[in-house]
Amino acid sequence: MGFLSVLSFAHQLVGQRTGSGDIVVDATVGNGNDTLFLARQVGPRGLVYGFDIQERALRSAHDRLNRELPDCSWVRLYLRSHAELADAIPHSCHGKIAAIMFNLGYLPGSDQATITRPESTIPALCAAADLLRVGGIVTVIVYSGHDGGQAEAEAVEQWVGRLPEETYQAVRYQFANRRNHPPYLLAIEKKRPDRMRNDETACRVDTNRNDPSTV
Repeated sequence: MGFLSVLSFAHQLVGQRTGSGDIVVDATVGNGNDTLFLARQVGPRGLVYGFDIQERALRSAHDRLNRELPDCSWVRLYLRSHAELADAIPHSCHGKIAAIMFNLGYLPGSDQATITRPESTIPALCAAADLLRVGGIVTVIVYSGHDGGQAEAEAVEQWVGRLPEETYQAVRYQFANRRNHPPYLLAIEKKRPDRMRNDETACRVDTNRNDPSTV
């Protein structure tokens, strides 16, 4: 049968911890694969927030949602950096998010110069840790083979390594005998309430803002 891909395993972990009516986040919408999965997972009683800095990505995700899940009014897409999660998501939802999914790197089929970077990804992860409910999960699929990817991977792993084990548990899922920098999954589950105490510089949030686009 073979092992699950990193994406399938991320979906399995999130699927075990979310259900109808939950609030979830796709921090890097891309072509909308995770967004669609999350929308199906929580259904019309739930709420999905999606973020991307590329209009092309949001259009692609919007079209995919309309094709495969008509009337998906519970999905809200934002043309904003994932570093702005805490600002964009209503305060009433803070501490109540069931799952936040990250897929780092670049948009497949697009300009590889537009990539996720540590200076926005680390603040986004800090915000995600705060936004989670107890029992909630953050999944991060890491790609290190492109320019800038290794630096981001190292920054993310350092951040995960600093998480207090009393509050969070983290696992890594990776194929050990594949060449050419295969992607791998980092998953973080929140065990009890806590606010992250990361240094101020590492968690600084980009202040660039754009208006939300509701699907």
